[in-house]
Amino acid sequence: MVGLKPPEVPPTAAMKFVSAGMAGCVADLCTFPLDTAKVRLQVQGEVRIPRTIGSVEYRGVVGTLSTMVRTEGARSLYRGLAAGLQRQMSFASIRIGLYDSVKQLYTPKGAENTGMSTRLLAGCTTGAVAVACAQPTDVVKVRFQARALSDSARRYSSTVDAYRTIAREEGIRGLWRGTMPNIARNAIINCGELVTYDLLKDMLLRTQLMTGEDAGECGQVPSLSLQDPTPSSSPPSDNVPCHFVAAFGAGFCATVVASPVDVVKTRYMNASPGQYRSALSCLLALLTQDGPAGLYKGFVPSFLRLGSWNVVMFVSYEQLQRAMALARPGLA
Repeated sequence: MVGLKPPEVPPTAAMKFVSAGMAGCVADLCTFPLDTAKVRLQVQGEVRIPRTIGSVEYRGVVGTLSTMVRTEGARSLYRGLAAGLQRQMSFASIRIGLYDSVKQLYTPKGAENTGMSTRLLAGCTTGAVAVACAQPTDVVKVRFQARALSDSARRYSSTVDAYRTIAREEGIRGLWRGTMPNIARNAIINCGELVTYDLLKDMLLRTQLMTGEDAGECGQVPSLSLQDPTPSSSPPSDNVPCHFVAAFGAGFCATVVASPVDVVKTRYMNASPGQYRSALSCLLALLTQDGPAGLYKGFVPSFLRLGSWNVVMFVSYEQLQRAMALARPGLA
């Protein structure tokens, strides 16, 4: 796999911000059906008010996707995509694009290396801010994905109509439904994704595992950061295979730690008014009905989606910011 080399001048914060949003959209376009399957499996078996009769049963990732195509058509796999892309342009831009800047802000002056606590704090900060800004788009996306085309209980003609209807029927607070569990989820995911990617990428660069060379023979070790080092300090392993492996590991770690919160978040955001008093009552209802195993409903599609999403997103992100940095002299 061949990609762009690191530019002489590192990408600016603005370039990272834009690149992260664009990379998030590319990843969503590639993995959205898996996300839809995950949502359907997570809300399946939920006790509804009022109860619905004759709902379709989904079995596994492939079974869910094939059932949706058979009963609702292929377009159902991309229901809510518009809201999903709107979400990534604000959400990914903040939580991923600003991670390096916030990490540098928290790093004490004169420190040679960035500590684990600083990385975790930066991940929690950008994740929380991103949720606060992008929550309405996430609510609309989940509701489009969770509802079958045959379910007439709550149907929206378009994304704009969904925003208007939710605000009219449930108030402005309805657009921010599930904000707290979503903040908890994305703080965990941000740490699982960004910190793990950061550490894995640094380990691969330091040990030169992707090139088979010994780290001591490669000269200067690059600084630990998502930001690409300059060519003088960039080893030959800072390439697409390195980004691929680090992103895959980050996706697996994020799925393991975030699945329980993700299930509660999805159910609470998709709930009818009055169905749950709070996110905690949603959690208790889930545990009562399905037990601890219910916290990992849809784990396989979650991993397939989050793992592939991370690979596409981080590889795209690295290449987009490098392309912008290389094109900067021509844009000046």
